[in-house]
Amino acid sequence: MSWTFFGQPVTLLEVAAFVTGLATVWLTKERHIWNWPVSLTNVACFMVLFYEAKLYADAFLQIGFAVLGIVGWWQWTRAAASDAHHDVPVTRTPWPEVAISLAISGVAIWLGSLALRSWTDSPVPIADTTLLVLSVLATWWQVLRRLECWVMWIGVDLISIPLYWQRSLPLTAVLYVVFLLICIAGFIDWRRAWQGQGAADEPALKAAS
Repeated sequence: MSWTFFGQPVTLLEVAAFVTGLATVWLTKERHIWNWPVSLTNVACFMVLFYEAKLYADAFLQIGFAVLGIVGWWQWTRAAASDAHHDVPVTRTPWPEVAISLAISGVAIWLGSLALRSWTDSPVPIADTTLLVLSVLATWWQVLRRLECWVMWIGVDLISIPLYWQRSLPLTAVLYVVFLLICIAGFIDWRRAWQGQGAADEPALKAAS
């Protein structure tokens, strides 16, 4: 079953990916643990969708997302259990870690794009590999509840929107526009939560002193 959207075909699978993807990002913004199990369904939809669109790096990426989804589910459950308010606390990424992560990402993008050029018929090897590498980094930082994961997701969205439209995935392109807006809101919400954590710790520190 398929429809058309702005003159481009849209399948039932792409609709399912749209709905579960939207739910995943919104639940992440709200720091809700259920973002991880919902994301596993989203991963399954996008794996098939991207393979059919010859976005092989993106399709392969979904396997990594599935593994990180399970790890993230476990990590967030532990973090919430150890928090006094059973909340999922926000953390920050040290600058040395940011620098090292970006350097490794640059090398990975270069090697990955060479591999896609050599071994596949991918029409966009650099963009495809960039999305893979940056998405893995963003997801890992999300597992660690790092505020900076949203900055990385915003970058991923800005690359994804024109790419998916070009590859005849119009609904997915629109989905990433919505993702972009939610990611901006997510950064603002998580930053506010991180600042609130610091304010909440001050009375305890004063009492201890």
